[in-house]
Amino acid sequence: MGQFIVLQESILAVVDGIKQAIDNAADIMVVSHVSPDGDAIGSITAMGLMLQQMGKRPRLICDDEVPARFRYLPLASQVQIPPPPTMPDLIIALDCGDESRMGKAFADLPEPKPPVINIDHHVTNTRFGLINLVDTSANATVEILYDLLPGLGVTLGQPLAECLLTGLVTDTLGFRTNGVTPHTLRAAATLIEAGADLNDITQKALTVKPLANLQLWRIGLNNMKFQDGFLWSTLPFEDQKTIGYMSASSSGLVNMLGDIEQAAIGAVLQQVEDGRVMVSLRCRPPFDVSMLAANLGGGGHPLAAGCSLEMSLVEAERLVVGLAIQTIREQRRQLRLNGNR
Repeated sequence: MGQFIVLQESILAVVDGIKQAIDNAADIMVVSHVSPDGDAIGSITAMGLMLQQMGKRPRLICDDEVPARFRYLPLASQVQIPPPPTMPDLIIALDCGDESRMGKAFADLPEPKPPVINIDHHVTNTRFGLINLVDTSANATVEILYDLLPGLGVTLGQPLAECLLTGLVTDTLGFRTNGVTPHTLRAAATLIEAGADLNDITQKALTVKPLANLQLWRIGLNNMKFQDGFLWSTLPFEDQKTIGYMSASSSGLVNMLGDIEQAAIGAVLQQVEDGRVMVSLRCRPPFDVSMLAANLGGGGHPLAAGCSLEMSLVEAERLVVGLAIQTIREQRRQLRLNGNR
């Protein structure tokens, strides 16, 4: 199966607990976060295949539909929008920084809720599970699942490798992000050796985009504003509706803003159909957006984070801009104190 990271003794105990919980459960619900990205879909489909190998028939649940670009993945067609709540024996939450990220799939279950296995890599994870496997050094949740394979007795084949490599490729933007390690690249090599097609996955998951994405960027660039190191844009729902764009993702626009030389932090505030505002945040070292997201009720990584705000787009913009500029000033001050210019 290739080179796997050597798990610490404490982690091995967690893995044993995960296996025992799975073995003892008859009805397992696997959940990933609202507005799913490549790591979310890669994780939920990978876990589905892993559980099938372990003799289980899991239910794969997500509040939002699988984005079209990830529907090539095995089991993607089996990911369901939450049905009327039925009580599973066990929930496996993947790539969710806190309980709210599971959405209605979890919130609508009656009390007392079933035990949760929480597998995630976000630095802001709240350890909400009965069992928590949170590795903030991992680039993606699929990287943690990859290291879980031997402990769960799962064999790596082409379909599973395809799911795992999709999550790695998308969360590292093609292995270009700050946290990519030799282990990440060795894992990718093993997945390719198992039959995952790196070029095909990169094309489908990262490169090829529908025309509506470009039209969305046009709206976003027209609405772009810059102040005191903060570069942001707003995407009103009606403007998205006009071009037929119905995803709760900025489709790479926030990455573009975060890469602008003069910007310490880039952000996109996207209004969705139910009126909420999805806030995506990006930055480059030495800046950090994870605490900004946490202060807004969200979470994520130092370089990529976000939140959901239940307020008007105008109110959300006022709140985010004020906190973002304050964050930039505080971080610049701290950098100066540390001798960084």
